[in-house]
Amino acid sequence: MYKVLLVDDEIFVRKGLKNLMDWESLGYEICDEAGNGQEALEKIQLLEPDLVIADIRMPVLDGLELIHRVTEEGAYRPTFIIVSGYHDFQYAQRALRYGVHDYILKPIDEVELETTLKALSGTLGLKKLTTLAGDSFVTDSIVETLVQGQFSEEDKGALSAALQMPEISRFQYVLVELHTNPNTPSLEWTAKELTAVMQSVMANPVSKVPVYEQISGLYGLLVDLEQFVTSEGRLESAYLSLHAAITKASGRPVTLYIGKPVDHLQEMNLSYRSANETMSYKYAENGASVIYASQVQGTPLYYFDVDSEVYSRLLERLEENNAELYEQDIELLFRQFVEKRFAPNAVANTITRFVIGIINIIRKMEGDEKRLRKLPLIMDWQGSYSRLQDLKSLFVDFLHEAAAYLAELRNEQSKGGIERIKKYIEVSYTENISLKSIAGKFYMNSVYLGQLFRKTYGVYFNDFLLQIRISEAKKLLRQTDFRMYEIAEKVGFQNADYFVTQFEKLEKVTPTDYRNKLLGKK
Repeated sequence: MYKVLLVDDEIFVRKGLKNLMDWESLGYEICDEAGNGQEALEKIQLLEPDLVIADIRMPVLDGLELIHRVTEEGAYRPTFIIVSGYHDFQYAQRALRYGVHDYILKPIDEVELETTLKALSGTLGLKKLTTLAGDSFVTDSIVETLVQGQFSEEDKGALSAALQMPEISRFQYVLVELHTNPNTPSLEWTAKELTAVMQSVMANPVSKVPVYEQISGLYGLLVDLEQFVTSEGRLESAYLSLHAAITKASGRPVTLYIGKPVDHLQEMNLSYRSANETMSYKYAENGASVIYASQVQGTPLYYFDVDSEVYSRLLERLEENNAELYEQDIELLFRQFVEKRFAPNAVANTITRFVIGIINIIRKMEGDEKRLRKLPLIMDWQGSYSRLQDLKSLFVDFLHEAAAYLAELRNEQSKGGIERIKKYIEVSYTENISLKSIAGKFYMNSVYLGQLFRKTYGVYFNDFLLQIRISEAKKLLRQTDFRMYEIAEKVGFQNADYFVTQFEKLEKVTPTDYRNKLLGKK
């Protein structure tokens, strides 16, 4: 178990943090608490915790000053995580300068803290191994410690020995991204297989190349350039050969992100950071198989949303189910991603905006977006579709499915709408209604309404209205002694003569003759 000291001047915050996590399941135990930096300083030297989680703003001695004092004066140096209710960039800068492992804002998110603690576990384990077992290390833990810069000057020799790499040479951190696509099954791939491929293209095949799996499908290589490239060779050619070898062996598309070179192994965190930052250019450099930090860093990226005009027009054409036109807008959208050099989060925000816009349209039409089979894939595209071309293919498929569903909803709405109109006519036939007035009431085009009514019920609107009125007039003729002008008025005719004419046209007999026949008169 790794010992944890909680430091915060508010007791309720400490108790809340203590109860927030299942510390034991993560391999940690709370060894004590402190209410201010001075108290924490004394307990650090007494208890020697592995990890200190401290608030920044506290009386007596604040969090940053506590870290400074421990770093500069203390014989024992734990790992620190800073928490703060203030999103202050200067605080974050100072914290990182002091070697703080992480900087977390209040209120603390359980998932974020759990992720941090899990990642930190390997680093803490390495620190203990350094003390207990000299250079007997697990490669991943060693590399993680190296690239995170979580080691002291005294540890660099042990790290170099454990990695079997020199302390001084020409180094680069290389990120290998294996692109996946759920629709295209790919071979299983491990760090061990990547190591074998790397060894096969090394100028010195007996040299060791540490491989670090950052996340699934994303690997880091610690490359000693002196062993990777011959004196006559070119670095660019070597990386292209490496790219081709990994692509062939893995059966997947691959992109390499090359960090800036450093001259000391202990500076590998700088190359690691630049390689990871280079991933921000993956869409801006769309199509490039090898992207160098030295070539792209400092060039501007676009961090904003797509043009509102493109957004509105695409959704409008989608609602109209005009595939030819909305596919043109998709082409324009993805061309903008490249030409404007969209950052990954800007691409993600744009795709999310479109998805939310489509979901809102579906809900307004009383549909259920869960009917879209591609929705889970487009919502989680960053976990599967890391290439722009794969994202584009998924986006097109999603929009086709959404457009078809919207057309289906529109047909259902039309059926439901025409039923409401029919019922309205049956109730309001006594009023002075017309096709035009009803179309206006239901916000429809009168010509379209007339066509839809005939298509649905097989009769023209005016004929249907006349049938209802004459049917009701016959009932009044049978059941009352109302005069003809009274009956005409009650069933919606403004003119008694017109009523008589229409009655005779439909029934082949006048209203008077119809009543007389019922009375037995000739």
